[in-house]
Amino acid sequence: MTVKGIKKAVRIAVASGKGGTGKTMVSLNLAAMFGRPVQLADCDVEEPNINLFLRCAQLEKSDVTMQIPEVDASRCTGCGACGEICQFHGIVSLGARALVFPELCHGCGGCMRTCPSGAITERPHSIGQVAVGQQGHVRLVEGRLEVGVSLVPPVIRAVREQLLDDMPAILDAPPGTSCPVVATLRESDYVLLVTDPTPFGLHDLKLAVATARQLDLPCAVIVNRAGEDQVGLYHYCRTEKLPVLLSLPDDRQIAEVTSRGDLIAHALPEYGLMFAELAEKLKLELRASGGLL
Repeated sequence: MTVKGIKKAVRIAVASGKGGTGKTMVSLNLAAMFGRPVQLADCDVEEPNINLFLRCAQLEKSDVTMQIPEVDASRCTGCGACGEICQFHGIVSLGARALVFPELCHGCGGCMRTCPSGAITERPHSIGQVAVGQQGHVRLVEGRLEVGVSLVPPVIRAVREQLLDDMPAILDAPPGTSCPVVATLRESDYVLLVTDPTPFGLHDLKLAVATARQLDLPCAVIVNRAGEDQVGLYHYCRTEKLPVLLSLPDDRQIAEVTSRGDLIAHALPEYGLMFAELAEKLKLELRASGGLL
């Protein structure tokens, strides 16, 4: 990937149309068997859990902030101009003064610019944290949203800003197809979509494929808990020319190892080999789409 003449190492997003498909399990085990130093970004900032498996002992943390308005009561005339411009009711005029609701503010700065008396300034407000750690050859970058905060994309962008340009990165996206997913997939080079052979899995896979294609991103499919395909999942993938790079069986051992907080690539050698082969297949797919590991 090249941005403004700077060549960046490849970034692979792992996504799913719904939760519970095994997306994080795939991200972790792919990173474990990547075959070279790699970054693993936990972009599911509302419920980050990758470090429960990696167990990085030391995490360097930094706050993610956004600018919110602060009202000087001595200068505020209560004219209401600030509340009129705010579409999210992050600031409202009640009586003789304006009140700020930080949890609703989107940090646009419009209220400060429209205040006729200059009563509004801005101050930083914490909306989350980014933590960086290391475990073996995996560099973890984790985002965590503050409780009660609804603005997810700014924390995801802060995670992406911590990624090193010269090291490949695997980005574990939030489930679904909403704004947080788009914030994760943007500027990625390839998308792995994790699904299962159920009616819900196929339905949500179609939504995820549409999202990836709207962003003009090449994508492939990983089938988890594969078994008898009664919903036509593989037929859909063939019809849409979506390569299926890995099918993981519905194996009780996988559930047992994962429930202990361990990696199946380490605990079950046969699956370690499958994820190592997945990394090699990704190299071929990336070369075909113009990217390189």
